[in-house]
Amino acid sequence: MKTLSTHTLLLALGGQSLLALASEQDNAKGFVEDSQWSLLNRSVYDRRDYEHGALSNGARNAYKPRAQRSDLAEEWAYGLMADFTSGYTRGTLGFGFDAHAYSGWELDSGGGRAGKARLLGVDNDGHPKDEYSRGGAVAKVRFSSTELRYGEQRVKTPVFGSSDSRLLPETATGWLLTSRELPATTLYGGHFNESTDRNATSHDQGFVVNYSNGKQGDSFDLVGVRNTALKGLNASLFSAVYADTWRQHYLGAVYTQPIADGQDLTFDLNLYRTQDIGKALSGRIDNTTWSFLTTYKAGSHSFGLGYQKVDGDTPYDYVTRGAIYLSNAVALSDFNAPQEASWQARYDLNLAGYDIPGLTFGALYVRGSGIDGSHMDPNGGYKWLGYGQGGKHWERDLQAKYVVQSGAAKNLAFTLRHAVHRGNAAQAELDANQIRLAVEYPLGGKF
Repeated sequence: MKTLSTHTLLLALGGQSLLALASEQDNAKGFVEDSQWSLLNRSVYDRRDYEHGALSNGARNAYKPRAQRSDLAEEWAYGLMADFTSGYTRGTLGFGFDAHAYSGWELDSGGGRAGKARLLGVDNDGHPKDEYSRGGAVAKVRFSSTELRYGEQRVKTPVFGSSDSRLLPETATGWLLTSRELPATTLYGGHFNESTDRNATSHDQGFVVNYSNGKQGDSFDLVGVRNTALKGLNASLFSAVYADTWRQHYLGAVYTQPIADGQDLTFDLNLYRTQDIGKALSGRIDNTTWSFLTTYKAGSHSFGLGYQKVDGDTPYDYVTRGAIYLSNAVALSDFNAPQEASWQARYDLNLAGYDIPGLTFGALYVRGSGIDGSHMDPNGGYKWLGYGQGGKHWERDLQAKYVVQSGAAKNLAFTLRHAVHRGNAAQAELDANQIRLAVEYPLGGKF
């Protein structure tokens, strides 16, 4: 099977600069002059109480032997994320360099409680580490408005994306080409050799695959385009290949239509089409999954109603933790099981309209049903999940967030979430009650 040609893609995207009248590189001020630094302090406490005999099915909340596991997953940690972003040198070709260093420290866990929240690193014996760190760098070059980055980096696309939903961010190693030569259009091309999970310390563990326990593919390629030419519309089209495992296509569109002063409607569509290729390392895959969310916003209030459907005998699966743009992928479940249909109702409140800027509340409820795992490939990578027939479950999430607006503590953020998940035995998620508190304080500036 042919994969994407790096050389061909670079020439095709970079060559479009001939069409540009002005470019980003024309505005380069210099390597040092445009350099920036940031330092994010983050503390996260995550507690999950598992219900209905989590011990009997292995609990999945700890790295200890099964007999030593508990129904309680609890981790509390502090993370420090330092990033340096250089400017570009002047000239036709601009050169730059980015670097990062991440560290996490255990504040409390152990006793069979570590593992499921993935805040902490673990040692070779499966015990949570007191401290873990990793770092990386990116070399970058820019011609006109086309940028090529190579190294360990954070990526943001619907088919391959770095999650930042735990203590430390996820990263990936490879190259990423981004071109903004055409008006209101961004083109993407990328090739990656691995992804590093949020609590990992090494860079040689292959890819983070969320549901399959099949053998690993050795590369991941993507191309894509985003366009914002039409007022109110942000549309995306991506295609990706996970070597010898699957080919995936993505179509996404977000459209916002004002309907009155202070009121608007937003429509959010996401569609993934996934099929096995090559050696089919995760088994047979023929999956179409989509979601549609409509949100009505009136002043400080937002009301959303959404629907999501999986058409296939395997769950919707993805590489990296952040490559899922489905609207019903929420705190404890992705609602992505074989043949599952799910709907969502949500409400969000921004208290800025009531003279309390920085304070927001959110509540959502998702219910899924129709799960049927009886037709999965018996030799594939998803059989271990144990889906049955007639699977159903629900989740309720409540969240409050406050961001300090001024003073010495400006941008200090507090986020508190309470999530509950319940389901029957024919679906693969555990019953759980989650309490999560995150505190963040960012620092940064120019050199």
